[in-house]
Amino acid sequence: MRKVVAAKLHGIHVTEANLNYHGSITLDPDHCEEAGIFPLEFVEIWNKNSGARISTYVILGERGSRCCILNGAAARTCQPGDQVIICNSIYIPEAQIAAMTPRILTFDHDNNVVERLCYQVRVDATGRYQFSILNEAGVRQPIPLLTGIG
Repeated sequence: MRKVVAAKLHGIHVTEANLNYHGSITLDPDHCEEAGIFPLEFVEIWNKNSGARISTYVILGERGSRCCILNGAAARTCQPGDQVIICNSIYIPEAQIAAMTPRILTFDHDNNVVERLCYQVRVDATGRYQFSILNEAGVRQPIPLLTGIG
């Protein structure tokens, strides 16, 4: 079994940090449903501002609120306005990787969805994996390449 990305909220902004609430992250149900993130599901959160990386579970906030609230101990890792990446994952047999199409939502500063993307892995004729990022129209998006190495 391999642990792989199932869905991702990329670049969503923290709207509140509530130290005095039970631990978790509160998210807008609309964002969760569109990406494929379930209530009570464990997610990893990566803070793009500070580099902090934590794991907690999802609770649903008010529908349409565009909220992203870190609660309890998680509130110590993020400040309102911080940009974070929220990712869930699943375990699958390696042979099923090409059947996956994880959904990725990207956000503006007000937590409106800007892009709807998906990841795609395919096996080519030589048996090698090929990775693509597709937009909602199915058009391949550029993948950043490392340059200036060595």
